[in-house]
Amino acid sequence: MEALHIIGEEHQSLAAILHAVRYMLKEVTAGRLAPDLKLFQAMVHYLEAYAELRHHPKEDLLFHRLAQRTADGADALARLAAQHAAAPQRIAVLQQALAAYVADPARLAGFAQAFDDYAEFYRGHMLFEEDAVLPLVRQHLSDADWTELDARFAADAQADTLSDGQREDFKALFSKLVACAPAPIGFGPRPFDG
Repeated sequence: MEALHIIGEEHQSLAAILHAVRYMLKEVTAGRLAPDLKLFQAMVHYLEAYAELRHHPKEDLLFHRLAQRTADGADALARLAAQHAAAPQRIAVLQQALAAYVADPARLAGFAQAFDDYAEFYRGHMLFEEDAVLPLVRQHLSDADWTELDARFAADAQADTLSDGQREDFKALFSKLVACAPAPIGFGPRPFDG
């Protein structure tokens, strides 16, 4: 069940980025932190590339296998499939709000609201997966399923290739994001240099 361990670690990484951006936006809005626009851009990129192009395809493997094994959770799987399918639109709204803020610092409130909406959705999405579907995956998948899925997840962990064929080192990017984020959520603040 190494695949489930990987999903759990990825949820923790994504939650950390969501928390970091929320914290920084709160501090910027209060005037206690100067905005680092490149860091915001890098964090939103991480959410798009890592969550949508790397993480969701792995979850979809688990969910597809669950659907092959049982009808239990069919409604939950349909809900998650719709949420995954709507991911490009959701991240586009966030990217547009960030681009507007980068172009005009007076648009901070719009970006903060768009991010809060995204983070609230994503937090609920991950909790729903963990509460409603992953227990069914544990219950219904066979040892042979786990052997195959664990091997596929392990191979994916070694690759830097996204589902769209692009290459990116997410461990290095995550480390860099943490290094630049202000304390107490990171080791910075220091400017993100891309």
